[in-house]
Amino acid sequence: MAVVLGLMILVHELGHFAVAKLVGVRVEQFAIGFGKRVVGFRRGETDYRLNLLPLGGYVKMAGENPLESRTGDPGEFMAHPRWHRFLIAIAGPSMNILLAVLLVTGTYMVHYALPVYFEQPAVIGYVAPNSPAAKADLQPGDRIVQLGAQSNPAWEDVLDQTALSPGQPLSLSVLRGHQVLSRIIVPASEGPGQAGSAGWFASRPIEVDTVEPNGPAALAGMQPGDRVAAVNGAPVACVEALVEFLDQNKSKPLTLTVVRSRSALQLTMVPAATEIGNQTHYRLRFMFTDPVQVSRLPFSRALARSVESNKKYGALILQLVEKLVERKASIKQFQGPIGIGVLAGQAARQPGWIPLLELTALISLNLGIINLLPIPILDGGVILLLALEGLMRRDISQPIKERIYQTAFVFLLLIGVIVIYNDLSRYVPGLAGHLP
Repeated sequence: MAVVLGLMILVHELGHFAVAKLVGVRVEQFAIGFGKRVVGFRRGETDYRLNLLPLGGYVKMAGENPLESRTGDPGEFMAHPRWHRFLIAIAGPSMNILLAVLLVTGTYMVHYALPVYFEQPAVIGYVAPNSPAAKADLQPGDRIVQLGAQSNPAWEDVLDQTALSPGQPLSLSVLRGHQVLSRIIVPASEGPGQAGSAGWFASRPIEVDTVEPNGPAALAGMQPGDRVAAVNGAPVACVEALVEFLDQNKSKPLTLTVVRSRSALQLTMVPAATEIGNQTHYRLRFMFTDPVQVSRLPFSRALARSVESNKKYGALILQLVEKLVERKASIKQFQGPIGIGVLAGQAARQPGWIPLLELTALISLNLGIINLLPIPILDGGVILLLALEGLMRRDISQPIKERIYQTAFVFLLLIGVIVIYNDLSRYVPGLAGHLP
């Protein structure tokens, strides 16, 4: 986690630093971390330093605190025109967004992987019983042709919009045969992050990845690479349909039809009872994988795809923030430092550098966009105040600025406490029941 956050902070602060130097603002400190100076060096007017607490960083510019009185020094931040200060403020988030684009471009040039069904038309393969999709009278074979304002969404678009809409009505149209039907669906909140879930799933092959030794599947002769085609002679559309069948079937023997090297085999097995979240479920003890399209993209295509991907995820981040403000989404969908550390650890344990680079790009994009939000103390807040002062053609008074910054500081502190609380309840085993 320290490496991931350190890289993003360094890039962010380099943006502020480079533009400040370019326009002639005196930079007194370029620091990684907070607190006491541990090591560093001075070059010219700037002290480059590593501080005791490596959780963040900053660029200290002369006269940047708007609450301090001005000395008239032309090297001070507040002595420069507003457009200089705007460029300095926007440079940090811009560098984070640029880093995300470059990292994703590089990974796509080496390894571009996407589940095959993500780009397929949103044809429903399975609807879970009693789910929001079932209550909306959606059926296997329905094709989603309109979701909100989006026409002909692919499955990836459907999953993203559903996750962002827990408890909120979503209008959609489905093509059933030759008839277009209008429906309203209200995704349920699901999981620790309270993301929306509709209970609809795409048809996709169940390809066996690993088989647990001595489990029902292994004892029946299942092997990695097998593809599950049917259960008790009935075609099975996806792994979610198989899981539902197993819980209904319980411990009764069943026969799976699997395809191995173009040959169909009949494997008989008895599901094993498994405790999951204080409930008994029935499983066959094998892991599956979704078919993935893997390729290497040339630079131009990788860059274009990276820009498109970052624009899409950036829009999703803003949608989540908007829904949070409207109280249509839960703050539990945000990850704090503990959550980022867990994700970074998981990514680092996967083979190769690609998972960690992709996570770094995603967090960098989040950092860039969140910093552009119009909240004082953040870069976006600085930009907002500069814009207001430009419209008024005068500076906002010092007492008003002081109240604005104090309120913003308390607000951000409360948000930080809530996010860390959510992280603790989500990731520290047994702690959730003891937190107030």
